[in-house]
Amino acid sequence: MPPTLRFLVASPSLSRTPLSRLLSSSRSISAASVPTCAFNRTRRGGGGFFTQRREKSGASPTKEESGIEEGTKMEGNDQFAFNKGRAEGNDKSSKGKTFELKARKLNPVSTTCYVQIMGTGMDTQDTSPSILLFFDKQRFIFNAGEGLQRYCSEHKIKLSKIDHIFLTRVCSETAGGLPGLVLTLAGIGEEGMSVNIWGPSDLDFLLGAMRSFIPRRSMLHAHSFGLDQSNDATSSSPSEKDGSSANAIVLIDDEVVRISAMFVRPNNQKISLDSNPGEFLRPGDLAVVYVCELPEVKGKFDPVKAASLGLRPGPKYRDLQLGKSVKSDSLDIMVNPSDVLGPSVPGPIVLIVDCPTVYHTHHLFSLSSLNCYYKESGKVVNCIIHLGPAVVTSNAEYKQWMRRFGEAQHIMAGHEIKNMEIPILQASARVSSRLNYLCPQIFPVSGFWPNSYVNAIPYEVKITDQDAPCEVVSAENLLKFHLRPISHLGLDRSAIPNKLTREHIINELLSEIPEIEEVSRQISLLWQESPNGKMMLPPVEKNASVTEESWLKQCSLANEVSMEKRRLETSEDASPPTEGGLRKRFRDYLDTPIPPCLKNVTREEMELVFLGTGSSQPSKYRNVSSIYINLFDKGSVLLDCGEGTLGQLKRRFGVKGADEAVKKLTFIWVSHIHADHHTGLARVLALRSHLLSDVTHEPLLVIGPRPLERFLNAYAGLEDLDMQFIDCRHTMRPMAEAASASGITSSLFAPGSQMESFKRKPGNPNEALDALDRLKKVLSDAGLESLYSVPVRHCPEAFGVVLEAKDRVNRIAKVSPGWKVVYSGDTRPCPALIEAAKDATILIHEATFEDSMTEEAITKNHSTTKEAIGVGVSAGVYRIILTHFSQRYPKIPVVEEVDIDKTCIAFDLMSVNLADFPALPKVLPHLKHLFKSEMVGDEELDEVQESVV
Repeated sequence: MPPTLRFLVASPSLSRTPLSRLLSSSRSISAASVPTCAFNRTRRGGGGFFTQRREKSGASPTKEESGIEEGTKMEGNDQFAFNKGRAEGNDKSSKGKTFELKARKLNPVSTTCYVQIMGTGMDTQDTSPSILLFFDKQRFIFNAGEGLQRYCSEHKIKLSKIDHIFLTRVCSETAGGLPGLVLTLAGIGEEGMSVNIWGPSDLDFLLGAMRSFIPRRSMLHAHSFGLDQSNDATSSSPSEKDGSSANAIVLIDDEVVRISAMFVRPNNQKISLDSNPGEFLRPGDLAVVYVCELPEVKGKFDPVKAASLGLRPGPKYRDLQLGKSVKSDSLDIMVNPSDVLGPSVPGPIVLIVDCPTVYHTHHLFSLSSLNCYYKESGKVVNCIIHLGPAVVTSNAEYKQWMRRFGEAQHIMAGHEIKNMEIPILQASARVSSRLNYLCPQIFPVSGFWPNSYVNAIPYEVKITDQDAPCEVVSAENLLKFHLRPISHLGLDRSAIPNKLTREHIINELLSEIPEIEEVSRQISLLWQESPNGKMMLPPVEKNASVTEESWLKQCSLANEVSMEKRRLETSEDASPPTEGGLRKRFRDYLDTPIPPCLKNVTREEMELVFLGTGSSQPSKYRNVSSIYINLFDKGSVLLDCGEGTLGQLKRRFGVKGADEAVKKLTFIWVSHIHADHHTGLARVLALRSHLLSDVTHEPLLVIGPRPLERFLNAYAGLEDLDMQFIDCRHTMRPMAEAASASGITSSLFAPGSQMESFKRKPGNPNEALDALDRLKKVLSDAGLESLYSVPVRHCPEAFGVVLEAKDRVNRIAKVSPGWKVVYSGDTRPCPALIEAAKDATILIHEATFEDSMTEEAITKNHSTTKEAIGVGVSAGVYRIILTHFSQRYPKIPVVEEVDIDKTCIAFDLMSVNLADFPALPKVLPHLKHLFKSEMVGDEELDEVQESVV
């Protein structure tokens, strides 16, 4: 059996509603259960793709073991086999599942309670932080921005324990992570889980958009309030138990907590409810203040008094502590709680305030429903968490309003600049920094470290004691404020992670693996010094001409020979290969011709940035699918846009750098409608619309499958996405045989190829002529000759894509062919993709499963490592990059040594310049030294939702 080489991969149509209607019924609440869809929840388990190879027993797994459903149709030979039922959307793996809410028995007497900052997005400022309200038997989360799942995985916060999610606003900033979270919960355990979702009436816009890709048979328990439902929805009146809540909507009122909501609307020249009640309130403008009130703390139980009233120790003691009257055991009297309990202590109160703009402040300050919580009212507010940005909370009027709450502890959880220097996802930051030390040319320093922090906002707003004589602290990751037991009331910093710096990570690395310094030096020789002492590939100099000198291959060979000899000398169990075999290996590499498109190429031509390399759901090591193609002064492109794409851009380029990257996008191409490939799209589009709102610009082109258009059109009722959609079917190029047989001239947008994963006929391209004409111009301006989508074998309307650059003309009028990049999306090995990828410069192919899991790969219509490499070899591509790895295996994929000459593994935030393609296979094998001490299975992941991959 050939030797193996191990790599560690860093894983990780609603119309606008009149304002008068939205707010005229502020005392009503509607609660509707919105049916959505079921999932395939085959339990993930076992070893795999990033761990050691499985021993092959010779016995094939049963259908039950491999997850194959009874009646599933398998077609094709071993090379191209795929699950036709799944590709057509007819898999029945979750038929009849309902995802009922689980009832929990509450205990109001013995309980621990605290609020905690869950700093999702605080290091990149792309989402609002989440707030956890923790009880022994209940969990509440306020806001679910993108990255929440990665954050919870990093800090071992179990999403399966969440009972309710509340949104302070309904927009991509606060709810971008909700779709993925719902899908993940539905995949937990054998029966799946569901969660209550609460938000203002704008929540209906989001739900309408989610229905386009959330499966139909699941149950989404959503409750929108502030708007009477006049159709089929069930409407209920708010609980108003006392006059102080007359203008608030009570959402939860049980034994342990009462949660009520109050609306905050903007008040500016465009929207004035008093002067013009018919004006429209834009969806997403409405903000909510949540008040969480715990019941009063009963006085201490006095057993002496209880005994004097004829009570014997037992269950009646507990009943009295719960507020129930009981009959005396020896006396003919009723004993009331007040007879045996000391004075009660008012329950703690927490306010969560989201004031997103200065236009909301006037209404916030005038809310009559807040009057009972000011210091003069008698109620004591213990903690207020402010989610508004610093530009709002630093306003003098806002600080004056804060003083009205007396001695309440104020936690400023808005976008504070100092958080950028503290990576929230420390596991991912640690791996990225180690990779950067080893090979900075491919793994540039992350944008949140101080030494690259030049693009950040140049100031930080602080509220000093002199400005506000109240308790004010800046939010920190995992900061707690204890509410119960009452003896622990107050701030708790014990859970705040230690600060992580790049210097600390590198020192730790050098101490752990001393020889890594020599490995880094060996890698640097590929970029830095030739035998003549000249630089080969200037990493930052613009327009530097780069050629593949003969010394590069010789130097690489010398390095490999040196490293191989050192390995053989120090390894006890290594069996040395024959000298002839070693020379043949190097000779095969040296004989690989360099494509003409890479000769004399500059570093300002093209760069691939892998923003997410994982599948299904985000993990602490890897984000889900997204690839940023930097065309430098010609613009940029996104291929897929999974949840957290914007956050990854900011981690790569810094806050301001990512904004520039978003502004220069020329188009976004999406492979298929599964959530791990598109749920970050709305956040990117909304930000681009905001950044360009003051300048003349064209809507951004989005190319994707037809169901994606339904999602975007529905979501556009919530936020301005400023985009123009093109169906992937209108960008297909016919197969050569189909073109010649039908007489159709091959062109960029000609229809005709039969889709392998979709039964319906392609739509009429005449419907999108304007958009297609504009796409041709956009491609030309970006230096691209063509773009065409290739139907692949995965799910209904799944595609790969081919991008071809224009020919390049140098200073002496010599013409060099343009490069060709092919991206598979999610697919089984596919003849159409092989044909489209012929002679490509680079093929980016999914490799979800290890080689021993072919049956599961067929069931899910994915590819194994060897299958993905086989596609590239069959197509004759120059380089292959594997991506979309199962989150089951966060660390070490297994690749046969014979397959590495053209192949490399994608890491999150890896940036590969076109000029560096020749060096890729010689760089990445060295990375095994970085992770040689990693143990298999170092983390236990929750079960992952299978149907979204």
